[in-house]
Amino acid sequence: MLLTGGLKSLLPHVLRRIIRSNRLSISNTSGMAEGYKQANVVILHKSLADDFEKFCHANDGPLPLLYRSEPGDWKCPSLSSDSDIRTDCLQYRKYEHGACTGSLKSLKEYSEQLKDMVTFYLGCSFSFEKAVQKAGIPIRNVEQKCNVSMYKTSVPCYSISMFHCNLVVTMRPIPESKLGAAVLATSELKEAHGAPIHIGDPGLLGVQDLSKPDYGDPVHLHPGDIPVFWACGVTGVEAIINCRAPLAFTHSPGCMFITDVKNDNVRSLGGVPQVHCISQDPLHFSIVSEEAAQKIKALETLIGIDPGERGIRHLQRQGELLRACLAMSHAGSVLITTGFPTHFMHQPPEENDGPPGALAIAAMLQALEKQVAIVTDQRAMDLNKKIIEEAVQLGILKKPIPLLSYQSESADSALMFLCENGNPGRPRFDHLVAIERAGMAADGNYYNARKVNIKHLVDPIDELFLAAQTIPGVTTTG
Repeated sequence: MLLTGGLKSLLPHVLRRIIRSNRLSISNTSGMAEGYKQANVVILHKSLADDFEKFCHANDGPLPLLYRSEPGDWKCPSLSSDSDIRTDCLQYRKYEHGACTGSLKSLKEYSEQLKDMVTFYLGCSFSFEKAVQKAGIPIRNVEQKCNVSMYKTSVPCYSISMFHCNLVVTMRPIPESKLGAAVLATSELKEAHGAPIHIGDPGLLGVQDLSKPDYGDPVHLHPGDIPVFWACGVTGVEAIINCRAPLAFTHSPGCMFITDVKNDNVRSLGGVPQVHCISQDPLHFSIVSEEAAQKIKALETLIGIDPGERGIRHLQRQGELLRACLAMSHAGSVLITTGFPTHFMHQPPEENDGPPGALAIAAMLQALEKQVAIVTDQRAMDLNKKIIEEAVQLGILKKPIPLLSYQSESADSALMFLCENGNPGRPRFDHLVAIERAGMAADGNYYNARKVNIKHLVDPIDELFLAAQTIPGVTTTG
């Protein structure tokens, strides 16, 4: 048996020949044939192939399609010169009606069945390891001589016909000071999944325990490391399980097919990515292009101009607009509030700049297919209902927005409003936005700019924002 020393520098065709002869005492191909693309493998009946290809294209983050074979073709000429998919992976898995019924070193005994089957070669994150190391970033699983950690998430993939599943991700611990470099090194490598899909608390993906991966081995974080998650081709394995095909084969997770294709890290003309922390509890980082970040910062500077010299410049928090934009981009459900009844002698008493701003943000959120609702004063429900109805008629909104009111009846009212059954683990909204909205003063009253008490016109909606600070994963703007 050959040991692992020197495998990272061997050429792919040499490694495939060694794997084919069953002479390796290793459990995964991470760190091998540095700089060359590796591939996940899915083999299924030709009758399912077209739908699976559509599934790959619909979910090309986890399933970047490198090559699709013809039925019974065991080679992949665009990826390798002398390969045989029946023998050139370290290990395979056999699936029957969705159940894994075997772990195999070779598929040669199934050659007859394979004549009617199609092989899909899908991109793998092992392909970007050299680029990451070249950027001065450690690959912890290679250091620890183990497989990468892979986890099932609560994030659904786009379903095609009988193919459906949740996303699977790999996790790599990255030093916090190297997060930007890791994103930069991988973002253009689309055939190796590209940039990370999540940086920070695994719970935001539905992953509860990093020490218990669904596939692969647990990889230990060093002090100062942040868990960084990339989409993973093992998503295809989950799709095969759920489609319950009578017979299918995949590589064993971590035991990839090694191609002859070099993984060239060519920068595109797109913007340079940046990484920003948007939440400490739970820990959450977000990615934005340098160009977009500069535009948002320029807007923030304009917003800070105080032509009326009202003395409000000190209220502006530098960088808050960028953090708010990024936090809202990650939210699936957003609650908006508006309404400042400063003209208390008129009917309606509202300022007229808040509602248009609320509708503009709501329209943007609807276009991004996010859930959105508006909470306002009970007194102003009819007014806001008419505004929303007219916005739908004019095509500003795609559909009506739920309109809510909030009353403080007990100490738990805000939590009950924001969370299912008051459970902080099940928030109804991911992000709260206040637009031109009155907030409570230290004496418990609400005042306009002329220092007139307007408490009788205002419901205590600001309590929702205070309560949101105690709910993990819920962020606020305003």
